[in-house]
Amino acid sequence: MGIIIKPIVTEKLTAQGEKLNRYGFIVDRKANKLQIKDAVEKMYNVNVAAVNTANYHGKRKSRYTKSGLLRGRTNHYKKAYITLTGDEKIDFYANI
Repeated sequence: MGIIIKPIVTEKLTAQGEKLNRYGFIVDRKANKLQIKDAVEKMYNVNVAAVNTANYHGKRKSRYTKSGLLRGRTNHYKKAYITLTGDEKIDFYANI
């Protein structure tokens, strides 16, 4: 569970999962594509055809409160888009 942090379940990726056999995950920022591929194959027992990654940098945020202006930023994270071979599927809701 060290490399894969959580799956991304959105309308867009759900549609891509049905049509293109593509799924998204939030992964460790230091993980490379080979490590991500191995982790997905072991966790879900599927064959991975391709891995695409994207790094996201945290945005600066500010809000006004009674005590004044609070400033901060959101966290940096990395997304991985996994394409599976053949007719294989990943069911995120099987363990609920």
